[in-house]
Amino acid sequence: MTSIGMSVASANLLRNGEIGTKGRDPLPRLLGQLTARAGTPVTVERAASRPWASALFQGRRHVITLSLAGPDAAARRAAFVAGIEEAEWSLTGHFVADLSIDDSYPMPGGEWIELSALTIEDW
Repeated sequence: MTSIGMSVASANLLRNGEIGTKGRDPLPRLLGQLTARAGTPVTVERAASRPWASALFQGRRHVITLSLAGPDAAARRAAFVAGIEEAEWSLTGHFVADLSIDDSYPMPGGEWIELSALTIEDW
């Protein structure tokens, strides 16, 4: 049987805390890079982030909807979608493990892009 002595002073206990910016949600930085890739004018219609974990990793799952406006929106959507799964993203303390386009379609005056991403804390 294993036991622990509770008379240890709390100052001697190790704290399991976040170091630097690793625990921060990378969604704002990811949104900045996605909107730069989409060009202007672009609007973030929806951006949600929630914790995600597996047996070995922890991170966040993101769902994002962008609307592109303007006469060149269809061409910008095609350029945005092309090769996005292999694109490199710069997220301090995290990396993009998966990014996929869930849907994209025309709308009056522009284009919609719905995507999801999985970011993992970089150890």
